[in-house]
Amino acid sequence: MNATIDKFGWPTSLIAEYTHWVVLVRPAQPTLGSLVLAAKSDATAFGDLAVEAHTELKVVTAEIEAALGKAVGYAKINYLMLMMVDPHVHFHVIPRYDGERSRGGITVIDAGWPGQPDLGSAVKLDSVMTGTLRDWLKDSFDNEMK
Repeated sequence: MNATIDKFGWPTSLIAEYTHWVVLVRPAQPTLGSLVLAAKSDATAFGDLAVEAHTELKVVTAEIEAALGKAVGYAKINYLMLMMVDPHVHFHVIPRYDGERSRGGITVIDAGWPGQPDLGSAVKLDSVMTGTLRDWLKDSFDNEMK
C-alpha cells in the first residue's frame, strides 16, 4: 500500500480489494456512496501504472458501477482524478443523483446536481459513520480479493 491509501483510512475504510486497486469509503461524502479508487502501486502518474493495473481497471469500474447502482441508484457517476495533495494514482468516485439519499442515519444531498459535484458541501464522516457506510457498501459489492 502507499501513503495516499493510508490517508484515506485503509484498512478501516476498505470496501473491496483487487490485485492492483483498492476501493475505500471516501471520508467526506459530497454524495452518499462516494468512494476512493486507489492504485496500490507507488505510481504518481496515471501513465506509469502497469498494463495489468489498467486492464484490471475495467473490471473494477464495472463492479463499482454495479454496486453503487444497487446501493444508491445513481443517475450519473463521476470519476475525478485529483492528485494535487495526495500524490499516488487515485480517483474520487462520486455517484450523482437529483435530491438526497440516506443510509444509517446519514443523509447527503447532491448539492451540485445537475452540474459539477459540490465537494465543499460534503458530509464529513466520523469512524462510526465510516463503518456504517463501509459495511453497507461491502454488501452491495460482493467482492473477494481478485
